[in-house]
Amino acid sequence: MKNIASLVLAALISLSSCSMFELDNYDLPAETLQGEVVDKETGEPVLTDQGSEGIRVRLTELSWGENASPNPDFFCMPDGTFQNTKLFSGTYNVQVDGPFIPLLREDNRGVPLANETQTLDIQGVSNVRFEVQPFLRVEWVKDPEVINGKVRAQIRVTRGVSEEEFRAKIEPMGGYSNSFQNVTDIQLFVSYSSTVGYRARDERWSSQLEFSGTSFNSMLGEVITIESNGTIPEGRMVFARAAARINFDTPRGSGTRRWNYNEPRQVLVY
Repeated sequence: MKNIASLVLAALISLSSCSMFELDNYDLPAETLQGEVVDKETGEPVLTDQGSEGIRVRLTELSWGENASPNPDFFCMPDGTFQNTKLFSGTYNVQVDGPFIPLLREDNRGVPLANETQTLDIQGVSNVRFEVQPFLRVEWVKDPEVINGKVRAQIRVTRGVSEEEFRAKIEPMGGYSNSFQNVTDIQLFVSYSSTVGYRARDERWSSQLEFSGTSFNSMLGEVITIESNGTIPEGRMVFARAAARINFDTPRGSGTRRWNYNEPRQVLVY
């Protein structure tokens, strides 16, 4: 028995000295990327949703070579800014996809037509700014008001990129349709949350206007009135925000048609 015990003890000592018990001495990812997405023409932030319908950020660490896989995607905050504080130092390609002309455009054979993504060395705190051409601009005409427990909003929707320029940049990608530029819906999102949007909406009160074909074209630049649904209880403070989108998904083939937003407004229901 003593011999068996000695053999077991020797085996345990041998295992404890092998590499499987060594501590991982690699540094944890601690570099930071901060970024913003702004309207190329106005310099204003491109407002978005906080979730998978918002502006997607994709990082690819080029240090691994040409066949490197992208890091897990993440999304902008509602104000069009983004931050990732858990990156390894290295050279990265940064791409954003949202309700604006795609920065990376290829034809249907995968041949690059334009590449406005950015490549940078990330070490410490690195900053990046993307100037984009939003599909639409959504503006408040005046502050929303409350009438009989409903939020009434007046907004204006205009194109952020001309129909001619949109076609010139999108048609070479293949499979072009005139319907891509059609405005399909306007949303009025209402919520208790200041990050109100599709992902933070109260379905009891949020409402929408839908449009078919080119029926919205005559309303571009005009004042549009939209009211919330239901009746919001008196004395409640809510946030309202409007959004509009066109019949074009980004990235192409993803099936995700992203909204352009205006800024949230706080409303006291009385």
